Amino acid sequence: MSDQGHVPPEPNDTPDKSGRPLEPGELGGYERARRALEEARAAARAAGKSVGRGRASPVRRTNRGSGTRKRWSGAGPDGRDPQPFGRLVSSIAKERGWQEKIGEGTVFGMWEQIVGADIAAHAKPVALRDNILHVQAESTAWATQLRYVQSQIIAKIAAAVGDGMVKQLRISGPKGPSWRKGERHIRGRGPRDTYG
Repeated sequence: MSDQGHVPPEPNDTPDKSGRPLEPGELGGYERARRALEEARAAARAAGKSVGRGRASPVRRTNRGSGTRKRWSGAGPDGRDPQPFGRLVSSIAKERGWQEKIGEGTVFGMWEQIVGADIAAHAKPVALRDNILHVQAESTAWATQLRYVQSQIIAKIAAAVGDGMVKQLRISGPKGPSWRKGERHIRGRGPRDTYG
């Protein structure tokens, strides 16, 4: 199509939808559309607008100073792509300083998966303070065994939650029996004749 100006219609012998041939000077659907388009272009030119270039396509911008180019998203990974949930949670925790509490929760919540079912059946974590994990064993024999494999347990914890979360273990056996009974008691070591 030409943007040069208005083209007068030519006589048309093409019949319209009813089947009758068009009279000279009478316009069919195509010619009407073409005339409407040309009138719209003329009005746009009169208003000072750019005419005849079609829809503007997105242009790649270049930063001439830095030499970098804005890239289109393609088949490869992109920052705008959906991210795995775990990675997003990890980055939010890192930004807000929650990693220590999340690591602590992981140690307590996944104790059996970290150390194994055998150890978890006989010992449990009690507290984590200043990178020292306090572990309560069910017997003094288990407490002794855990002290021998302490470095292996720390390595397993580091593999699960990261290095530095737990630097040392404090393993204790069961508490001794308390002779303190009731509300009223006497200070001191308690009765001595019970083993008599």
